[in-house]
Amino acid sequence: MQLIATGSSAFELQNRLNEPLTGRKWEYKLFPLSFAEMVANNGLLQEKRLLPHRLIYGYYPDVVVNHGNEQKILRQLSDSYLYKDILQWEGIQKPDKLVLLLQSLAFQTGSQVSYSELGQICGLDPKTIEKYILLLEKTFVIFRLSSFSRNLRNELKFSKKIYFYDNGIRNALISNFNQIELRNDKGALWENFLISERIKKLNYKEIYANSWFWRTKDQVEIDYLEEKNGQITAFEFKYNSNKKVKINPSFSETYNVESLEVVTPENVEDFLLDT
Repeated sequence: MQLIATGSSAFELQNRLNEPLTGRKWEYKLFPLSFAEMVANNGLLQEKRLLPHRLIYGYYPDVVVNHGNEQKILRQLSDSYLYKDILQWEGIQKPDKLVLLLQSLAFQTGSQVSYSELGQICGLDPKTIEKYILLLEKTFVIFRLSSFSRNLRNELKFSKKIYFYDNGIRNALISNFNQIELRNDKGALWENFLISERIKKLNYKEIYANSWFWRTKDQVEIDYLEEKNGQITAFEFKYNSNKKVKINPSFSETYNVESLEVVTPENVEDFLLDT
């Protein structure tokens, strides 16, 4: 007999199904809608035209199909549904601290995070911050990207960035639905969108790759690195396609970098689709 078990409660599914089905199950991650899926539905030109809208409101299905009600739906998601798994988990008795942590992470999208600094902001110790972040990962609200480090002395070796699986949720948490041309965080929104969409692509296409960002102590940075079959590809994300980008010489000389690609709204399909 073949059964398909679905549910919004990741904890409940894992706790009840893991043991009795060990070795006899396949697990699938079902993300919010993806750029590729919407291109298949709307066509590439239309979906690229909608990119400014997607950067603000994201890809949750209810948001996509209810045009005009995006803000109301996202506020409902971020106010209650988003936290239900975590707040029901034993030991989580400070929902206000959890909300403050999420807001802090939203403001730091695309930047390195420090558990100690987050603890000072939220009034929690670093170990509790780490526990909350792990729980938020397990409920598919956020995910972490680690720093790449192998040889260079001044590389940051243990840094992490944290991204949201959905831009709309991120914007709802900080109550900012201003349009993209009016925002000073458009670079962070573009970076979050591209990395979350890339994660969807890698999962759905069953592409096995390592993912990182790279930064030195001198603040020289590459937004995103991907390693497949021993080859490293570097990506820079620029919402403004007029900005020029050059790969850092020390990085290209030290590592086996296959190429540097700059991803803008004009060529986003090269990064997110099989073209």
